[in-house]
Amino acid sequence: MKNLKGLIFLLTILLTMSWTSASQAADIVIGFTGPLSGPAAEFAQNCVNGIDMAIKELNAAGGVTIEGQKYLFRLEKLDDKVDPTLAMSNARQLLANNALAIYSPVFSTSAALLKINQEECSEFITLGYTSSLKATQTGNKLVVILGAPMTVYAQLFADMAWERGWRKAAMVVTLGTYGDEWRQVFGTYWKKIGGTITADKPANYYTKTDYTAPLSAALATNPDVMLIGGPSATTAMVIEQARNMGYKGGFLLVEQANMDYIAQMLDGTSLMENTTGLVGFDSIPTPECPLFAQKHKANYKRPSTPESIAHYDSMYYLARAIQAANTVDDVYAIRTALPKAFPRLGPTETYGISSAGRVHIMVGVQSIRNGKFTKPELYVWWAKTQAEFDKIQKTTKYTVPLKLFKAKIGTME
Repeated sequence: MKNLKGLIFLLTILLTMSWTSASQAADIVIGFTGPLSGPAAEFAQNCVNGIDMAIKELNAAGGVTIEGQKYLFRLEKLDDKVDPTLAMSNARQLLANNALAIYSPVFSTSAALLKINQEECSEFITLGYTSSLKATQTGNKLVVILGAPMTVYAQLFADMAWERGWRKAAMVVTLGTYGDEWRQVFGTYWKKIGGTITADKPANYYTKTDYTAPLSAALATNPDVMLIGGPSATTAMVIEQARNMGYKGGFLLVEQANMDYIAQMLDGTSLMENTTGLVGFDSIPTPECPLFAQKHKANYKRPSTPESIAHYDSMYYLARAIQAANTVDDVYAIRTALPKAFPRLGPTETYGISSAGRVHIMVGVQSIRNGKFTKPELYVWWAKTQAEFDKIQKTTKYTVPLKLFKAKIGTME
């Protein structure tokens, strides 16, 4: 009898452990590799914060359930110091921890990941925040690009500068694949419309803080406007140093640099007069943005940025795709299911994804005039017909009129 009681007790424990194990949620690992140290750390941390905030909300809502099993998301992040070799090493480490998807927000490093993310038995979805055209020209089947193509930004910025009467442009843009591409795209279009590139002096926005040499060379050519930018923190330094060196002209900011964040770093807009760039987060005209900003500030003690909200939104449509594909193992099925995750309306709006992997998200631009931010202008760049554009106009929650972008330059991928 004593042995029988002992056996019953043991069976009860085993059954309890089994039931408990079955009811517990498993993890879906989401990886991140980016410059979490150095001058670009602010940019990478903003991306991480967006992912982390979405994961916390998704998990609080129960995560996703696949074939009766509940799954919660877990973020693992590693510093790659903008080193492609280290980024690949980080990806291997994250894969060893069963990462389903890996974020890499700097194209010079995400390009390295696109060389390995389709290796047999080691596949993973690569997500990145970039305007690089090369990101979607690789034919990679597991890439998701969170930003619009730089041809849209370059054309809009150049046309706005031209309307101001500016004809001479100098370029002091970040080094690397992304910066090289920006300089080529903008320079080609600027010359096409009749402008002159007076100087092309790339600088390392990821490791340096003194930009006196490239700025001196550029300013010696007496430009009307300068195309500048990389991460926001170092872009702010470039603006401050250029003004201290006597420059009075305009600035065009590559989309990686956030105007409202830079204004906070520079204690206002006085040094940013006649600057044009991506719409500042505080100016994004959706009802949900103020609430997002509140929650973000409460959680991370820092202001929101466009990249934080882009990464936040991306986790939601990635989760929707996982649910729609009904798998946590087949990354190709999840990527194929992504179109089912759209539209997502708020805090920003995303309407779909191209076959090459670029998410259809509005482009918002604005300028600083007389010390104040102008009203944002929002462009639908992916619509191919007026009917498609009209459908988006009926769906949007944006509180400013949308504009249909008409390309005059290159590809929209």
